[in-house]
Amino acid sequence: MSLWNRYRRPGRRRLLVLGLAVGIIGCGEPAEPPGEARGAADVTRPAPAAAAPPESGSAVTRDPLRNAYFGDLHVHTRYSFDAFVFGTRTGPDDAYRFAKGESIPHPGGFPLQLRAPLDFQAVTDHAAYLGMLPEMADPETAAGRHPAGRLIQEVTDTASRRAAFQAMGDYFRGTIEDDDLLDLAVVRSAWQAIIDSAERHNDPGTFTTFIGYEYTSSGPERENLHRNVIFRGSQVPDIPFSRLDDANPEKLWAWMDDLRSDGVESLAIPHNANGSNGMMFELTDWAGDPIDAAYAALRMRNEPLVEVTQVKGTSETHPLLSPNDEWADFEIFPYRIATTLPSQPAGGYVRDAYLRGLMIEAETGANPYRFGLAGASDTHVSAGSFSEFDYWSKTGLLDYRDDLRGSTPDVNGDYSDAYFRFWSASGLTGVWAEANTREDIYDAFRRKETFATTGPRIQIRFFAGYGLEKAAAERDVAALYAGGIPMGGDLLARSGGAAPVFIAWALRDPLGAPLERLQIIKGWIDDGQARERVFDVACAGGAAIDAGTHRCPASEASVDLTDCRISADAGAAELAATWQDPEFDAGQNAFYYVRVLENPTCRWSTWDALRADLPPRPDLPATLQERAWSSPIWFRT
Repeated sequence: MSLWNRYRRPGRRRLLVLGLAVGIIGCGEPAEPPGEARGAADVTRPAPAAAAPPESGSAVTRDPLRNAYFGDLHVHTRYSFDAFVFGTRTGPDDAYRFAKGESIPHPGGFPLQLRAPLDFQAVTDHAAYLGMLPEMADPETAAGRHPAGRLIQEVTDTASRRAAFQAMGDYFRGTIEDDDLLDLAVVRSAWQAIIDSAERHNDPGTFTTFIGYEYTSSGPERENLHRNVIFRGSQVPDIPFSRLDDANPEKLWAWMDDLRSDGVESLAIPHNANGSNGMMFELTDWAGDPIDAAYAALRMRNEPLVEVTQVKGTSETHPLLSPNDEWADFEIFPYRIATTLPSQPAGGYVRDAYLRGLMIEAETGANPYRFGLAGASDTHVSAGSFSEFDYWSKTGLLDYRDDLRGSTPDVNGDYSDAYFRFWSASGLTGVWAEANTREDIYDAFRRKETFATTGPRIQIRFFAGYGLEKAAAERDVAALYAGGIPMGGDLLARSGGAAPVFIAWALRDPLGAPLERLQIIKGWIDDGQARERVFDVACAGGAAIDAGTHRCPASEASVDLTDCRISADAGAAELAATWQDPEFDAGQNAFYYVRVLENPTCRWSTWDALRADLPPRPDLPATLQERAWSSPIWFRT
């Protein structure tokens, strides 16, 4: 039986039976269709072909060997204060229609549509001032008659949008004394509309919705501490806990614990740790005290996942943290969120957090950073932008044109220095679950059998255990589950110090580029020092890995920047490895996770320039390597 039992699309069942050999893919076409050239000021887009509607009403079939499902857990609509200021007028129903394959409008007037539907989605509008901006835009309401409401009504262009957003900042951050603008009845009404929309669109077995929202906290100097709160089912509170209730994330977790004691299950997913200036994964708690076992248990009970990639950059690692990782400098957003203040890397990236967790565990016996991985878009136009070829950025009318986001020059020949140029077409969460239902997918979140991608629907599977070579060779998934540990789990040491076997597979997105290499990344503590190493474990074409450097040979894949065509004779449809750590020490706790890289393709900024008949902006990467990451497996002594 193939490990990849099926590549799931809503309402469809399709078997993929793959041979053990790693295939070489001929690919003389661009990674995505080149489309027609367009100028920087021209926002017209051809509408994509309509996606086939999903089949509804069929009985849910559950597969104990689990299937891969893809979704977005971070979507903003008109009910978010910033999205409304940016021109978004679409709501939760539109967001779910988009995720299911339908076309919806961008504030700039062009259609947004996926190449293939998603399997699940959550609308996660900001809890602070939820739904207040549409109310303020109506001059007949009490909020519309407030001076701040009149400011929103006078928004006409980019400058006034920015001014209105800045002027509302103290309201959103909860620093206005005796706030006479916030109307909790409006907040409850908007929250109920979000709930109702999720309930309408949830279709077990075909398309899953999750009720959720964003808790938008920050540190004293604009450090990003945002979380998305996702509920397991239909039982939810009558109003979300927001930063207006408390900016301390520990208070959010306590609130979630209280709900859980009443039967309301939820989890929180931190996002943009890269913009936290090191505060997301500190060595102390909110009060500045050392992290102890109680803190670790509280955090892990409520935050089993972390968002590793999204439009505002990648949070896996940073060149300053991983100088020996050649692929660490990938889609780095250097600032704190919504600022141009620099964000220090230490304490703000996932791999560093994993290492910090091992350090804390060595001292306290508890690890607060044993989370799995998720990816998301953080779109603010009700529709995630996952494709480099068809990229519409995030903030509506602020960045919908090429010149506004800095990929092409303006009419004066100058490039915008807006931070939009650092943003990314990303990302998605993948899960391995028995069926496409709330319960099954949420349970996958909880056990951390999740992976993240930068947009392509690359599948990863990752197991570890002892004596699994035969199961790995035969692709016996049942035996791997029965005798091994999947991603997100703990692998316990065996007496005698036997080295475990790690089994990793990656399958390319049929609509993406071929795969270049499969890697396992290890982190451990040695003599009180954090250590990490990147091991290539499978190479396209079956090329041999250098035993000294643990690297595949340099790839011969290339990109023609005149039309974004990629190599016709490089890359793999699948990469697989059965691997043992050559430096294994049975006395050391460690983590291992998989990273897979596609062949290089054009970055969105290069596609923008190509359509404008211009060379790519010279201070931006012309190409990138899309990738995916598994949740770790933790080896525990």
